Amino acid sequence: MASFHGSLGLVKIGAATVAEVTSFEVSERAAFAEDTTLADTDVTYNTTAINSWSGSLTCFWDDTDAAGQETMLAGAAVTIHLHPEGAGVGDEDLTGSALIEEVSVTVQKGAITERTFSFVGNGALTYTTA
Repeated sequence: MASFHGSLGLVKIGAATVAEVTSFEVSERAAFAEDTTLADTDVTYNTTAINSWSGSLTCFWDDTDAAGQETMLAGAAVTIHLHPEGAGVGDEDLTGSALIEEVSVTVQKGAITERTFSFVGNGALTYTTA
């Protein structure tokens, strides 16, 4: 069984690697339509799923990252590439169009200032290999 260390992961917006990423997550969801009738004794669902995906990424704030962090303003449409195992030949690339839903900044005494970007998929999330 293969396993991967988190330090290999990276995120790109278009072709630009986002600076100072400390973590990211993505989740996919399938929503099904209930098609239970009055005569049914058990709940049933239509098997045609409507899929959606969303996620977030956290970075140490870098306001010089003009092609990465600085493009992810609330409401912005971006093409995001999530690389959980790195971006080498044969590595997974989760790609999709996303809308930046929320940008938050965390400032704490004694800690590095962080930015967290939440996004929602706008269309399919595709899995390819580099």
